[in-house]
Amino acid sequence: MSSRSRHTGTVTAWNVDRGFGFAARAGEPDLFVHIKAFPRGTAAPVPGDVITFEVEAGPDGKLRAAHAAPSGVPFIAPLRPTSPAIGLLAIVAFAAIYVLVEVFWTQLPLWVLALYVGLSIIAFFAYGADKDAARSSKRRIAETTLILLGLLGGWPGAIIGQQVFRHKTAKRSFRAVFWVSVLINVFVFAVLSAPGVGFAIVDLFG
Repeated sequence: MSSRSRHTGTVTAWNVDRGFGFAARAGEPDLFVHIKAFPRGTAAPVPGDVITFEVEAGPDGKLRAAHAAPSGVPFIAPLRPTSPAIGLLAIVAFAAIYVLVEVFWTQLPLWVLALYVGLSIIAFFAYGADKDAARSSKRRIAETTLILLGLLGGWPGAIIGQQVFRHKTAKRSFRAVFWVSVLINVFVFAVLSAPGVGFAIVDLFG
């Protein structure tokens, strides 16, 4: 259980190697505080720093500082990972649109389906490879490459890869760009699916 009101205290001790320390409030016992209580990217505090925080009970029942931030800096809660239901809904909706276009609008070239399936497979494994690289400190796959794979049609596989590997599901900037690329891809698909234009004209393999 946590107290949602914010408190102000002073860091009294900090172990840099172990990533935790203690903070004192006026007239109250020192509270344990871990580096994970601060937003990602926040520099480790040093004794004497003034911080704000909430108070919660830890697994051992003892009170500790949570949701901490340097004094004067508002605490911004981390964005929750993308719900798997949202990604699944997007894939199902697009599959339904694809079928409706085929049945009621125009017959799509076979290479269009092959493009989506092929790039989705590549995107899925790209997310897995990047997750593995992140864990082992190896060379990463550029975010622009991951976005481009989705933009070109691999976004269904990218969504599945994000959830399976739990990768790129909580980074706000990446998620925003990724979903914009999905919307662009679907919009272009809709335009090119118009009868007499688009895929009917550029069907180089039909």
